[in-house]
Amino acid sequence: MITKNKVSDIILYGSLLAFIAFVVYILYINQEVLYTAHDRSEFIYGTPFFHTLLSKPFGLMRYVGAWLTQLFCQPVIGAGVLMAIWALIFIVGTKAFRLQGSASALMLLPVACLLTSIVDLGYWVYVSTIRGYWFSQSVAYLLMLLLLWAARCTPRKWHLAWYLLGVCVYPVLGWYALLFVLCLALVEKPTWREFLGFVLLLFTAAIWHTQFYSNLRFDDVVLAGMPRFETPMDLSERLSIPFWMLGAVSMLIPACHRYLAKWFAPALCAIAGIVFTSSLMYYDKNYIDEMRMVRYAEDDNWQAVLHIAEENKKPTSTMVFIKNIALMNEGGLFERSFKLGNSAVDLNNPDSLHVTLLDIASPLVYYNYGMMNEAIRLNFENAIQAGFSPFYLKMLCRCALAVGDEKLVERYTTILHHQPFYGNWQPAPVTEKIKQLQKCYPDEITGVENSESYIVNGISLWYDSDSKVASEQALLYAILRCDSRRFWPALRNYVKLHLDEQFPLHAMEAYILFMDKAPEEKRMMLPVEQSVFERYKQFWEAMERLAKPGKTIEKVGEEMREEYGDTYWWYNIFGRKFISITGNIGHEVQS
Repeated sequence: MITKNKVSDIILYGSLLAFIAFVVYILYINQEVLYTAHDRSEFIYGTPFFHTLLSKPFGLMRYVGAWLTQLFCQPVIGAGVLMAIWALIFIVGTKAFRLQGSASALMLLPVACLLTSIVDLGYWVYVSTIRGYWFSQSVAYLLMLLLLWAARCTPRKWHLAWYLLGVCVYPVLGWYALLFVLCLALVEKPTWREFLGFVLLLFTAAIWHTQFYSNLRFDDVVLAGMPRFETPMDLSERLSIPFWMLGAVSMLIPACHRYLAKWFAPALCAIAGIVFTSSLMYYDKNYIDEMRMVRYAEDDNWQAVLHIAEENKKPTSTMVFIKNIALMNEGGLFERSFKLGNSAVDLNNPDSLHVTLLDIASPLVYYNYGMMNEAIRLNFENAIQAGFSPFYLKMLCRCALAVGDEKLVERYTTILHHQPFYGNWQPAPVTEKIKQLQKCYPDEITGVENSESYIVNGISLWYDSDSKVASEQALLYAILRCDSRRFWPALRNYVKLHLDEQFPLHAMEAYILFMDKAPEEKRMMLPVEQSVFERYKQFWEAMERLAKPGKTIEKVGEEMREEYGDTYWWYNIFGRKFISITGNIGHEVQS
């Protein structure tokens, strides 16, 4: 016969296993996020970096977190260490709060808060300046629980000394020191003497601020280490929710655990943790595919980049640029570019954060197009703000190699060699294509704008180059601009340099369109395939048939996408956001 205790044990262990499986699954589907966390997180060996972090409260935890973040270079290892820390939090938490039986499942809630803080960042991963974010909060919370456990194992008369210790470790634990004092006061009802001592500690905290951290805002000192996600233009309150919930849950556990020591409590806690994480987690296919593309492009693995491009039908602008770079290196630029898609969709960003190619991969794009000065400048600008992470160090090293500065190459590789997984790292040789493109780009910084249009406009002007690679890029970006004034000189230069080669498909499609729609700008006569010309006529017939009064241009484009979305004609009419048939996008088609 199954007893009530056995039922409670089955529910407890079943709930724990279900929650563990959920954690493993969430970390698995976010492994590219973990790798990107390491790639965009700064850790520099040496005393300057150490002292810079320790100059502020919570600095030691940030230093430890920054070191551990390097383990995400191998996401399985980093995730394993993170789960080990959370397992210790569960075990130590049950001891510190003296939870027994079903009540021990309450410690799943703090773990759920910490898990959520890892997977809810979204595009903040590219611009956040918080050093060691990914591990520092979990390590600090574990240390807080260890202090609480130790305090509860000592006689009551020593508690005032523990309160004092809580203030003394404030520079190390930051706001977790305050959480420790509050939790200790809640689990062991303080006497009036201890209460007076607690008030004294508040004055001591103010003294800490005045004497040691006067260069910080007072609220930054009181809640030191509490992550804040803000830039001069953006602020996200949503990303602070897991930490406020972590503090609230930690203070509620002492008051509620007696009432939740029921057989159903484990299932309730597991469900609550899963729902909380799932509701706040940011997961988007383009978000993950962008990270994968950037990772493969860093390693010059262009075939893997193209494999992702084939699977993704609605890429972002970053993915479009990297895909075209892959085609430049692998071949088939004018046969596959529009088939794989050049119409970029907006980023699915739940915050007000403004993120562009500049934040995600612009140094990588500029490097592969031979624009070394722009790439170096952007590397430094981004690294000064977000930190000299492996991504920026590797790009600076490759740029230094491309411009022939061996001393800088040695300096950057030395910094990288101190990191666990970069002991033998060396920059890949500069490809012949990049060397050719370097000669086409003026050896100067021409401006400060680094938007997608800046790249398109700049490369489309390379139509005077005697390089085959540059002529291909100039023609592609003249086509992407949908500008006949740049298309004709770019096409003329391309044909001159590719006399014995076949007229490529997408160039032929653009040629037919511009010959038809811009007859006053005809510059040359070229033979085209009859099948392509017939399909062009069918494209316009289909559009005339579908474009009816009252129907939006987007609707017409979607209806034609399946059959003609792989052509330049569809991109020229529907793929650009500022192009429409008779008006702006969103307007109805007029008769």
